[in-house]
Amino acid sequence: MPVSHDRRVFLASVLGAAASVAGLSGCAQSSAASTGAGASSAPLADKVPAGTRLKIASFQNQQQLLFKLAELPELPFTVSSWLNIGAGPDVINAFRAKSLDLANNAGIPPIQAHFQGFAAKIVAIDVTRKPNYVFATKPGSDLRTVADFKGKKLAFSQGQAQGVVLLRALKKAGLSYDDVRLVPLTSNQFLTALQSGQVDIAPLGNQQAPAYLQQYGPKGARTITTDVVDLLNLLWAPVSVLEDRAKAAAVAAYIPQWAKGLVWQYEHPDVWNEEFYVKTQNLSLAQARGISALANKPLFPPSWDEAIAWEQETADLLAEGGFVKKFDVSSLFDHRFESLAAEAVPEEYRK
Repeated sequence: MPVSHDRRVFLASVLGAAASVAGLSGCAQSSAASTGAGASSAPLADKVPAGTRLKIASFQNQQQLLFKLAELPELPFTVSSWLNIGAGPDVINAFRAKSLDLANNAGIPPIQAHFQGFAAKIVAIDVTRKPNYVFATKPGSDLRTVADFKGKKLAFSQGQAQGVVLLRALKKAGLSYDDVRLVPLTSNQFLTALQSGQVDIAPLGNQQAPAYLQQYGPKGARTITTDVVDLLNLLWAPVSVLEDRAKAAAVAAYIPQWAKGLVWQYEHPDVWNEEFYVKTQNLSLAQARGISALANKPLFPPSWDEAIAWEQETADLLAEGGFVKKFDVSSLFDHRFESLAAEAVPEEYRK
């Protein structure tokens, strides 16, 4: 597809930021990222060596709370730090800085990392079948469907789940990239951009929408729901971490706990509503219950075939818009870890 002048400006801003983050060192890593070279194929150790430490992402401190509430067994390694970090671009930066070893994201950040020349691999998959995002309008907007997005300013984060949800929704509505104005932002800027009218539409997580509507619904803001999903909730880690035999063993030990934690959360919504949404996020119990009602049942596929196909579709969609170069996403998956999550949960949570 030809790239218009506006799109070239947009891409320049995104790529310029990526180059800055990369410190112009991405070229040296790009071949490893594209071919999977350097990713260890050594068998995983049966036991985590004593003294092993991992730095793990825990957005809004959810993971520690979940492990505590679920009363899961103590991890066989030391978590040297739980980083309150969640957005894909922030995770990639932390990976590069070696201040983070393992993170929980959607499918698009690993694609973005590859595009920036940073070698990382997916080690666990949770499939989501219901939408995790809605499209929120700015106050006073009369937009009611995705078709109404034509000619409007849309908040777009290339390296986050919200970005691919938006692109998939546009494609389903028959809108091209040149039919809308994509405003490059990160998800933590979306609310401010909506409130100020910098954008007409922004994708918000199900747990963000109630508070936004409570404040701005009386001023004409609304949400637009679709059936567009972002299929993948995943764990991923830098190749340098996975090449370390001790750290790879720790990652393998963490995955079953992560899966069991998600199952516990799904099966105990009342406890989670009170302990997380009400006590830490300052939502009302009614708002918390509304969020939990939309929650996805966790599903951990023994085979990653569907996940790989979905990831390829996502990468191709980004390539069609000129956001990344086309590549084979199979290089993003470390199959040594493929069955670990499914083996840790009851049959009904295996897909």
